[in-house]
Amino acid sequence: MIKLIEETVDYLKDKGFENPEIGIILGTGLGQLINDVNIIKEVSYNHIPNFPTATVEFHKGKLIYGTLAGKKVIIMQGRFHLYEDYSLQDVTYPVRIMEKLGIHTLLVSNAAGAINLNFKKGELMLIEDHLNLQGSSPLAFKGVEKLGERFADMSAPYNTEINTKFKAIAKANNIKLHEGVYASVFGPQLETRAEYRMLKILGADAVGMSTVPEIIVANHLNLKAAAVSVLTDECDPDNLAPVDISEIIAMAGKAEPEMVTLFKELISTL
Repeated sequence: MIKLIEETVDYLKDKGFENPEIGIILGTGLGQLINDVNIIKEVSYNHIPNFPTATVEFHKGKLIYGTLAGKKVIIMQGRFHLYEDYSLQDVTYPVRIMEKLGIHTLLVSNAAGAINLNFKKGELMLIEDHLNLQGSSPLAFKGVEKLGERFADMSAPYNTEINTKFKAIAKANNIKLHEGVYASVFGPQLETRAEYRMLKILGADAVGMSTVPEIIVANHLNLKAAAVSVLTDECDPDNLAPVDISEIIAMAGKAEPEMVTLFKELISTL
C-alpha cells in the first residue's frame, strides 16, 4: 500500500494539490459547500492512480483543492462505501492520501436515519461517538503498523475541541444541533423494524452506512476528526413507512445551508 500511496500523492502534487490543511468528505446530497470554495484544482476520481471510483448516482466523484474560509482545503465530492463492493482499505484510501498531502484535520458529513425519536428529519446531529457494526476494521491488514499504530486508541475518536466549537457556532446561528452516537452498518438495504429496535438498545441515536471507517483511519494517522449527520428520516419501528430515497436526498438538500454555515465558520477558526 505504501507504494500505491506514493504514486497517488505524487500524481496529485504534480496536479497542484499543495499543502492542504483540512480534508472534507461530503456525504449524500451535501454538495453545496463547493459553491463557497475558491477552486484551484479538481480531478475526477477515475483519473487518479489507484483511487476507487464513486458508483452511487448522487455522489459526484471529484477531488477538489482550493481555499475555504481562508484555509487550504481538499474536498472529496462523493465518497466510497462497503456496499459498492469496496474493501475497508479502499473506502479509507483517500484519507491516507489527504494525510500524506498534509492535512491536520478531517471533517466528515453524512446523511443518517434518526433512531432517537426526539430527533427529527431535517435536523443535524454532531457525532460524539460511534458503533462500528460493519463487521471489520480498516486497520485489519498485513503491514498496517508501517502506516501508523496498529492498536489505534479510540477513547475520543471525535475531537472534543472541534465539537465544542461546532456547538458554539450552532448556538450563535440558531441552528438546532443534536449530539449523539452514530451506528455504521454495511448496507445498502435499510433496516428492519427489529434492527431499529436493536440499534436503539445498543445506544445509537442515528444510523448510516459510512463515516466510521474514515474516522478510524483518521485516528490511526493522528488527525483531528469530527463529523456531522443530516437526519433525513425518522426510524420509528412502531410506525415504519417505506423509505423514498429521493425524499432522503431532498431532505439532505433542505438541511444543507445549515451544514455549510457550520463547516465554513468552523474552518475559519482552525
